[in-house]
Amino acid sequence: MPLEAGLLSILACPACHSALKDRSEADTPELICTGTECGLAYPVRDGIPVLLVDEARRPA
Repeated sequence: MPLEAGLLSILACPACHSALKDRSEADTPELICTGTECGLAYPVRDGIPVLLVDEARRPA
């Protein structure tokens, strides 16, 4: 289930404060940081974004 556009527009990466790209439709739903140096992937569990740096996946 995709996140609401209004919610996505106010969320930002807690590490670098860049915008987030919604990939909640994928097999493993997550929000991807659009920052060029960061790129962390935050999980979305039960439709709720988990914006904790410790829970984020590092870019490959």
